[in-house]
Amino acid sequence: MAKITQRIADLFRVKANKALDRAEDPREVLDYSYEQQLEMLQKVRRGLADVATSRKRVGLQADQLRQSADKLGDQAQQALAVGREDLAREALTRRTAAGAQIGDLEEQQTSLRAEEEKLTAAAEGLQQRVDSFRTRKETIKAAYTSAEAQTRVTEAVSGIGDELGDVGYAVQRAQDKTEQMQARAGALDELIASGALEDATQPAGQDDIHAELERVSADQDVEIELARMKAQLPAGSAPEGAEESGEPGEPGARKGGSGEED
Repeated sequence: MAKITQRIADLFRVKANKALDRAEDPREVLDYSYEQQLEMLQKVRRGLADVATSRKRVGLQADQLRQSADKLGDQAQQALAVGREDLAREALTRRTAAGAQIGDLEEQQTSLRAEEEKLTAAAEGLQQRVDSFRTRKETIKAAYTSAEAQTRVTEAVSGIGDELGDVGYAVQRAQDKTEQMQARAGALDELIASGALEDATQPAGQDDIHAELERVSADQDVEIELARMKAQLPAGSAPEGAEESGEPGEPGARKGGSGEED
């Protein structure tokens, strides 16, 4: 049972694959792949823009901290000048903390710059592949369109198309039926002629004897009409042997029997 179920599933899978293959248009598949690659390229470019923005933001923060550190240094000198060592110490402490932050920001900026360069190279390489794929895509699409048109023309001319195939099949069936009916009609004619099958067009009850009697009657009518036409011919123009006489070779047959009286 499991084998039968698996077999049925395989058959359905094969038929589904064939149906998908007939419905699939390679041009649409190529266009879809091209759109996917463009979307990927857009994502890489957006990522590159985000990294560049972050790098610039970090750079601005580092510049602000440098300005703050310079200002704190000036304030420390001013505090010492007025004898406020405590203020000078506080200003120097803040400047030291700002310097540490500047160092972290510079490290982040270096890392972001490296990431930006990597994404830039990736975007350039992907752009080249997308351009190459677009050229190849258009070439394949043109070849497929040409082959499709040629196939349609060939099918139309040779009759391989579905419609012409159906017409050819219908013509063949009509021809077969016509030949079958002709053969049947010929067989029936032969059976009627041989007497094995009665002719339904003849009157009911007519048999071979009746048909023979009709033929004999027709022959007699012909002989009567022939004799009448001979009698109407002028004297002496009748063909030899037309007059009624006895059997050939019997002398005195035309004398009406006068020799018997002597």
